Amino acid sequence: MWTDTHCHLEDARSDLGTDATVRAALDAGVSTMVTIGCDAETSRAAIDVAARHDHVWATVGLHPHEAQHGTAQLLPLIGEPRVVAIGECGLDYYYEHSDRASQRRAFAEQIALAHQHDLTLVVHTRDAWGETLDILDTEGVPTNTVMHCFSGGPAEAKLCLDRGMFLSFSGIVTFKNATDLRDAVSMCPEDRLLVETDSPYLAPVPHRGKQNQPAFVVVVGNAIAKLRGVTPEHLALATSANARHAFPRMADA
Repeated sequence: MWTDTHCHLEDARSDLGTDATVRAALDAGVSTMVTIGCDAETSRAAIDVAARHDHVWATVGLHPHEAQHGTAQLLPLIGEPRVVAIGECGLDYYYEHSDRASQRRAFAEQIALAHQHDLTLVVHTRDAWGETLDILDTEGVPTNTVMHCFSGGPAEAKLCLDRGMFLSFSGIVTFKNATDLRDAVSMCPEDRLLVETDSPYLAPVPHRGKQNQPAFVVVVGNAIAKLRGVTPEHLALATSANARHAFPRMADA
């Protein structure tokens, strides 16, 4: 059974609707999903989804796009049941929907929250590898840190792995032009490898162009298993075990 470590079940754009999306994932062999908060509203929605489904866990976070609105809005939600992580948080210098100073401040504050509450940290970085790692080094990398939707190559993978992070790979691994990313998949130690969909975004081939869903994490996992020369069953077991280590609140429940 697979674990989708990063999806957005609460996203209103989901064609199936949240509950049907969860059922479709379970039917496809996905036993666990982590649904991600990007601000107070989506974090509360993620918590509500997790409360309805035993197979779903939630995070509380402020996406870099929303960083200008401040992290104070997250504080009442962190102690809610079934919250397993802070994030997604980090830096996005591609879109810059929030100014860079606000992004840096919000990221540092959420790293501190992860430390304070002994929660996993889920990191988003785009066009900002250097500053992302600098801030993590300054604030201290939390014991369990997940580099979500890892999109670098072997060099960036090594930088993350040297800091003890988990690398979470999405459907981008199936894209034709993702050679460097596939090289990173190949060199990632098995015990640091996670799989995700980031649904409803980034549907893998052959579903590219359609709306993504957690059920498609099986496609992502199968592609990675083939790339690494292992069976899908082996990779499903390994990555699900890794998810329990990466998000220990799931294992403790």
